[in-house]
Amino acid sequence: MNKALLLRLVVVASIASAIAAVAVNRDRLDPEALDIWLSGYGYWAPAVYVLIYALGTVAFAPGSVFSLAGGAMFGPVLGTILNLTGATLGAAAAFLIARYVAGDWVAQKAGGRLKRIIAGIENEGWRFVAFVRLVPVFPFNLSNYAFGLTRVRFVSYVVTSLVAMTPGALAYTWLGYAGREALGGNASAIRYGLLALGLLAAIAFVPRIVRRVRSGDIAWIDAATTAARLAERADVTILDVRGADEFTGPHGHIPGALNMPLDELKARLEDLAPDLKGEVIAVCRTDRRSADAARLLQEAGLENIRVLKGGMVEWTARGLEVHGVNTAA
Repeated sequence: MNKALLLRLVVVASIASAIAAVAVNRDRLDPEALDIWLSGYGYWAPAVYVLIYALGTVAFAPGSVFSLAGGAMFGPVLGTILNLTGATLGAAAAFLIARYVAGDWVAQKAGGRLKRIIAGIENEGWRFVAFVRLVPVFPFNLSNYAFGLTRVRFVSYVVTSLVAMTPGALAYTWLGYAGREALGGNASAIRYGLLALGLLAAIAFVPRIVRRVRSGDIAWIDAATTAARLAERADVTILDVRGADEFTGPHGHIPGALNMPLDELKARLEDLAPDLKGEVIAVCRTDRRSADAARLLQEAGLENIRVLKGGMVEWTARGLEVHGVNTAA
């Protein structure tokens, strides 16, 4: 056995053991216990806290516990700095482990999420990293590893993560600080806690806001108008961007539709372009993937692109004609 393979096995085994230890002792991970343990380190407590936070991130420890503890122990300002430092170091370490040491293990753990993250990076680059960091649509600890298997540059990943994690870190740190102050009889701390909760609520609405902003330049078409256009035998191409299993699934597909899964569209666009004649109407189950497809087509220079509003769900709800229905799918 060569040294490189031995090192990989040791790293993977160590991470797996750490994750198992964290899972078994999850109930013991709380801000109060962490505060008591760190109090014995005196002036070194902030540095030790950052190190423990980083290691905990690698070992899939819940980051919210550390973020709340950081606010309670070190206050809102220093606590935010320490929380961001620990989270960023941990995210960077997980990224490097996945990229250079434990890629196969990470791919197995990430499963289908990895495919979605890779697709996001391919389409959006560092902006996708910012979105995932700002809004935790993927588990934080797992996404750290998954990003290591994408093409995103390490420096871009670290800088983007640091900036985009700031609002969430600030909110959780202030919550931890407010909780401790409230227990100590500081009534004004309740106001700080409410502000932090308001910031977390605002972060939760970011995905909807982003979708609305990004969909502003997309042309939509409803099911009835689409059916009428097809009945008139107008120059229309229906591009269904669902997977093959959905194309012949319970909703079936619009007669004459071309099937090209969204995750393959960008790579095969040049071959597909000659078949995209006249008005192109992108279709998926609802309209999220088809909206992404429309943006890809527009960026490639194609014009007269529309998105079927409500997708096949709306189409079948109106009782319009479908082909390829497989009720067993």
